[in-house]
Formats: sequence, C-alpha cells, structure tokens
Amino acid sequence: MSEILTSRQWLEKLVAFDTTSRHSNLELIETVKNYLESYGLRVWLAGNPEGTKANLFATLPDSDGNTQGGIALSGHTDVVPVDGQQWSSDPFVLTEREQRLYGRGSCDMKGFIASALSLVPEWVQQKRAKPIHFALSYDEEVGCAGAPVMIEAIQQKGQQIDGCIVGEPTNMQVIVAHKGINLFKCSVHGKAAHSSLTPKGCNAIEYAAKLICRIREIADHYRQNGPFDEQYDVPFPTMTTNLIQGGIAVNTIPEQCSFQYEFRNLPGIPAEKIQQQVEDYIQNELLPKMRQEYSSADIAIDRQASAPALEAAEEAAITALVRALNDDHTIRKVAYGTEAGLFQKIGIPTIVCGPGSIQQAHKPDEFIEIAQLEACDRFLRKLVQAM
Repeated sequence: MSEILTSRQWLEKLVAFDTTSRHSNLELIETVKNYLESYGLRVWLAGNPEGTKANLFATLPDSDGNTQGGIALSGHTDVVPVDGQQWSSDPFVLTEREQRLYGRGSCDMKGFIASALSLVPEWVQQKRAKPIHFALSYDEEVGCAGAPVMIEAIQQKGQQIDGCIVGEPTNMQVIVAHKGINLFKCSVHGKAAHSSLTPKGCNAIEYAAKLICRIREIADHYRQNGPFDEQYDVPFPTMTTNLIQGGIAVNTIPEQCSFQYEFRNLPGIPAEKIQQQVEDYIQNELLPKMRQEYSSADIAIDRQASAPALEAAEEAAITALVRALNDDHTIRKVAYGTEAGLFQKIGIPTIVCGPGSIQQAHKPDEFIEIAQLEACDRFLRKLVQAM
C-alpha cells in the first residue's frame, strides 16, 4: 500500500504537476493510478488518440466485491494557463498564507480530487454497501474534450453508476443546474486583391463582421425576450464572439478571416436551435451576397467543443442525499458549465458540489481555504457512510 497522505498533502502533490491543458497529464494520472491500485482498486484509462493524455476511471467495490451501482466522484485534472498572470508565489508550489492554500488548480479543481484520494485508505477499511468510483478527466478547460472519451468507455464496459458528484468549486453548496457550453470556429474565405481594386476582391473580414453582428443580434434578442430563468445570475441564453484573426496587410483585401464564438444555452433550449439561426443567416443571406462578388467564396463552421446543460431532478437519490448531508435545500443554478451534463446525458443522475469558490478559478493567486478542504473531507466521509 502507498503512503497515507492528508488531503492537503495530496493537494500539494497534485498542484506540483503542471497539467495546463496544452501539456500532458499522464504523470499525474500514473501517480494516481499506482496509488489506487496499491489499495486494490480496479483502474482503467481512456486516452486521447495521440496518447499524450488520459482519463482515469477506478472502482472500489462494495464489501461483497460488487462493482455495479454506487456513486462516482468526478473531477478534471487539467488547469488553465498562468501565462501573463502576476502570482505572489510559484503557481505550481502549494503555498499557505492566512489559512489559504495558493496554487494553480487548488480550487479548480484539484482540491476535490485531493480530498477524495486522501480518504481511500479509510474507505478500504470500512464496510461499504455500495462501490465508490473515481472519474478523472483531461481537457475540461478547453471545452470538456476528454470526458466524452471516458463516458463512451463507461457505456462500452457496461458500467452502472447510481449517481455522480462533480466536485467543481461551489463552496460545498449544492448546484442543481447549469447552462450548456457550445464553442464554434467560423472561417470566411473571400478573394484577395489590391485595396484600390475593391471590385476585384471579396473582403473576408467585412463579411465576417456582418456575421459577427448577426450573432450579436441573436444574443440581444435572447437578452430582451428570453426565455428567462431568474434562478440564474444571468437568466437568459448568452452568445458572444471572443477571438478573431484576418488580413495580411493594410493595402490588401483580406482573403481569409476566422473567428470563434460561443453560446451558453439554458436547459430545455436545444443548442441546435440557437446554432441553426447562425446557419440560416449564412446560407440564406450572407453566402449569396458573397458569391455575387466571388463565385468560390465560402463560410465554414467547425464545432470545437460542447457540453450539455445540466438540470438535476430534485427527486433523484443523489440530489436528496447530498442535500441531506450538507443540510442544504436551496435551489442554485449557475452560468458556468461543467462535465455534469455529460454524465446526466447517459442516464447518470448528477449534481455539482465541491470545495472552494468559483470566484478564485482561473485567476492569479488562485487559492482554496483550508476550511473548505476540511469541509470536503467531512462531507465525503459522511457520503460513504450513508451509501
């Protein structure tokens, strides 16, 4: 068996792995795999096609050796970059100041993972009525790209799970709903020409700008007309363009322009319905105008990432259990997204609850309060005892 570490010690170990999404997470995954296997857990990995990243799924069977059912504890292993941020200490060295533990990923979301891992030695020794599963993913921060690979493997293996807790930072409060995330890249192809010869070209930037304005019009329509859900801090679907590239010189009509836009749909509003408004504008209005200028003009849309919205059922056993253990019966819905909707989509009832504050996520000097980490330890202990 591996050395027994506290949640803080595990957090120190996890933060030391630079698992920024552009890097591999394999060193962290192998460390966790070896640890869990040393306590007899059954572990399998599901990686990306390049073999540079992996999801980890592990099961601690119940006391009778059964592996079906039970609760999954889910977390992502990747973190956002620290580039250009001013940190007061090394972001990959866990540092304590004023009852806070600073480090990249300390709250988002290695704190939850650290707490769960630290309790494995206790759980192995106690009687367990249900199995406990660990579901650790890669590339959540770049559009929930890794979790679908793991979820597909869960289905292929016939693994049954009664409920899932995604431990994103919620200050240990229960989150029952969040919006969906949908990220697209749009590439506009026009025709280059000297800027003094505008009839000879087709300006990709200008047509991209028309589409961006249309996206803003769609966003404004939802803002003004809904549908609304006032339990969200932003109670309507949102849509925004956040990155753009185009052109090669000030005196050249641009042949290419690309931009990325995203929208966040409320549960019950299909993402396809929102995206279809963009597609209809392209096909019915924008492309016909472009091709009057240049017959080979084109606009290509590439879906880069998506994660479904979450709306947990209050009558679901996992919702009732976590509410009871935390004595928390407030309905909370958030605008940010998680991997929870992916689990729910395949029939696994899921809620979001974890240590730390989302207000600290992605910022310089990210931290988790020691009290939050300790609260998570207590919650997970009670969870397994109540299963």
